[in-house]
Amino acid sequence: MDTEVNPEHPASGASVPKRPAPRLPGREPELGRLTGLFPVVLGGAAASAVLAGEFGMGKSAVLRTAGALAANAGFTVATATGSRLESHLAGGLVRQLADALEGPGAPPRPPVAELCGAAGESEALDLFFRIVRDAAERGPLFLGIDNIHLADAWSMRCLAYLRSRVLDLPVLLVLTSVIGYPPHREVALLDMVGSTPVTITLNGLGDAAAAEILGLAPGELASACREATGGNPVLLQALRPRLLPGADPHELGSSLIGQVLTTRVQEFPHAPAILHAAAILGEDAGFDLLARLAGVDELDALQAIDTLVRLHVLNNSDQPTLTYSFVRNSLLKDMPQTTRAVNHSRAAKLLTEAGAPPERVAAHLLEATSIRIPWAVDVLRLSARDAVFSGRSELAARHLRRALEERLTSGRRMAVLLQLAHAEFQFDPPGAAKRVREAVDTVGNRETAAYIATAMLLSLCGGQDARLGISAAGQIAARLDAGGPDAVWPLLCMTYLAEAGSRLGPPPEFRDFEEQWAPLTDPAAQRSRSALLALDAVRSGESAPDAVGHFADALSQAGAPPRAGAPDSPSPRRLNSDDGGELFEQHYFFTLATAVLADEPAHVDRLCRVLDVEREPWDVHVPHGALPTLARGIALQASGDLQRASVHFESLLRRFDERGGTTTCPVGVLCAAKLVECWVDLGRFEAATSLLDRMDFVASQGLFTHTYLLYARGRLRVATGYTRFGFEDLLSCGRRLAHHGMRFPGFVPWRAHAARAALALGQTDDAARLAEEDINASARWGAARPLGTALTTLGLVREDDEAERALQKAITTLRSSPARLQLATALTELGTLQSRHGQSEKAIETLRQAVELSEQCGARPLARRAAEELRSSRRALTPAKDNEHGLTRQENRIAVMAAQGLTNREIATALHLTRRTVELHLSGAYRKLGIPGRAELGGALAKSSQRVDGR
Repeated sequence: MDTEVNPEHPASGASVPKRPAPRLPGREPELGRLTGLFPVVLGGAAASAVLAGEFGMGKSAVLRTAGALAANAGFTVATATGSRLESHLAGGLVRQLADALEGPGAPPRPPVAELCGAAGESEALDLFFRIVRDAAERGPLFLGIDNIHLADAWSMRCLAYLRSRVLDLPVLLVLTSVIGYPPHREVALLDMVGSTPVTITLNGLGDAAAAEILGLAPGELASACREATGGNPVLLQALRPRLLPGADPHELGSSLIGQVLTTRVQEFPHAPAILHAAAILGEDAGFDLLARLAGVDELDALQAIDTLVRLHVLNNSDQPTLTYSFVRNSLLKDMPQTTRAVNHSRAAKLLTEAGAPPERVAAHLLEATSIRIPWAVDVLRLSARDAVFSGRSELAARHLRRALEERLTSGRRMAVLLQLAHAEFQFDPPGAAKRVREAVDTVGNRETAAYIATAMLLSLCGGQDARLGISAAGQIAARLDAGGPDAVWPLLCMTYLAEAGSRLGPPPEFRDFEEQWAPLTDPAAQRSRSALLALDAVRSGESAPDAVGHFADALSQAGAPPRAGAPDSPSPRRLNSDDGGELFEQHYFFTLATAVLADEPAHVDRLCRVLDVEREPWDVHVPHGALPTLARGIALQASGDLQRASVHFESLLRRFDERGGTTTCPVGVLCAAKLVECWVDLGRFEAATSLLDRMDFVASQGLFTHTYLLYARGRLRVATGYTRFGFEDLLSCGRRLAHHGMRFPGFVPWRAHAARAALALGQTDDAARLAEEDINASARWGAARPLGTALTTLGLVREDDEAERALQKAITTLRSSPARLQLATALTELGTLQSRHGQSEKAIETLRQAVELSEQCGARPLARRAAEELRSSRRALTPAKDNEHGLTRQENRIAVMAAQGLTNREIATALHLTRRTVELHLSGAYRKLGIPGRAELGGALAKSSQRVDGR
């Protein structure tokens, strides 16, 4: 028992030695409030206070320190402590106080045993009152009761009886209690301290006080320790000896603290089971899971949770987790390892049934190391997949190493080892290489091995990750080579595509494989053959029909039956193993296929059906359904439906943003670039600029990602007046394609826009050269869109009749394709040329079509330009008001300049017209004025003017 008294009261005349009170870091405010009651009591009036706090918050220490301060202030100090083991002993607390109040000069009284009520209740209560009164009459009295919530009922009754009878005596009564402790006695706390006590709640210590207790300098470590313990002094003291260099406070715990806490809640039904379940579940704790893991009925679980929340052991929230990580770790340390492992495996099962994210389930599987859980492998691999692409490769490696502890077939072991190699590659490349060799050594079934290697290639975005996949696939292909072409060809094909897409320079040659094509009979191999033939046609830029035909063959062969390796695919979420669309999911191949097939509606529909599968994409950055959405958006953009295309791109980009793949995943970068291009045509320049500002041009160094970004930025810069910079971007785009050997002119029509920029910069020779190159490449390729676009560009750099013929041919060509935006552009250029040539009636009809079509496309900048040209053409048909011969405004302007002595060349330069246009306007003026030529022009214009003035 804890008793303390000042044996020599000042009234006795003896000196009272003052002992320094112990210092309590961070508790100065609470002690100040207690000592603030001293003057009230020394003035002759009673006062009371209640110290409340959770387990270990320092209530007893504050009470002891307050008692020492009271003794130094002249109080007689008597303290007593409630105990769980003595709560059934009647009068236990008041006996402690009575013994403490025994001192020199105390009057004779009955034995202390009578305080238990044996002599009659009223006599016993009165006896305790007289003991306190007599002590108070000798001087001020400090009565401290620690752990009043554990007091016996009789002692509580005595304190309640005492409280109303000492109001005019110098008595300070201080009680401590655990916060939220459920009352189970007949005497309430207020009965013992009155209706207006000073209530002091002890909260967690701050960073400075925690650092002092731990013996640390203030800083991040001390702050982390305070956070892990909630600033609870007892927990801080328990943490201190475990705080070794490099230790994470949030991972530390004390088995002794776990044992003490478990013991303290034993008196509450089902509380220990709920407490241990909360420790196992951690951040996954929820009412249903707590009850099920603890094996407790829901109503009983609710009552236990309520009690633990009131005691501040559990957080008061929808997820009643343990308040501090140190408490959770302490409870876990107090559990036997087997018990912990079994409970974590049960928690993992419950979370799986509840549909929890794989990462949360995997966290428990990591702790269930001694338990065999066959279904855990798929969850661990899914969680590792997500962890790698969110930058937590070491966590992914832990999950995969745990998966390897299960009993696995050779195919599944190889799949896990390759996935582990990818995770370790991020922080230990040499170790990853060893994992690849280990995986190759486990190759058993050829189909399974080829399937898994293909999956690895598809799951890695690019850059160094792709190099790892290519290396692994190459080693597996070498191992499978003895099985003949059918066994190895699909894998070699996918390896080639991955390597071609990840290189910054020219891709490897695949013509060496041509000899092996003839004997191939496997559907997957035939599909690979068609894919490579399509790719060869695209890169050579020789034949659009050939490329479309080979792509169509690859699409028509899709939908082959599942391969034997399906169960071992890296994505357990796959609902069907092989829909035949893997080739089109490869970033390099998908980009080229959509560029070629954009003008082929039937093939676009087939492509979207192949890509729109139930399973999750291989690449974790690619949202489900992203590829068919992107393909459909590209086709809509190609048909000139800019509004619907932008909706597709914008909705998809939001999903890429959610996964963090907009600037890193090739498909995400492609989507962003296509959206910028679409916004430029729509006139949404600010939105396009904002999106491009987010993109990383340094990181996006793959062939298609960086090229598309350069093209989109070049178009935006030219459209917004930064013509020189845009011109350089477009030229850089062309150089990259040439360096990679890509001669397909429809990939990005960079030459057409570069030629326009060159004209705007006055570089007519460069514009003419680019136009000639474009027309040659497009004619060789033979598709309507690129050819019509190139003819439109040619019309801009040629003069007079040649220009008009080129534009007329462009319009005819484009009318046979879905390319409505390019057709509107060609109509605008032809109408503008016709207007300059004085063919206003023709220009009006041409430009009217251009306005209507560009507005249907939503191309506002083009529509505004066509509308302005249309208005100019209509004005040109209106006769000038200052002549009677019906000269148009343009004819009148040119005639006046000619009469002033300017040559046709000078007039053409001044008005930005061709010489042929000037000649046509002058011929019309001569005819209307009735004169043979330029010599009579001045006189005819003067006479016309005089007649108009005299009218």
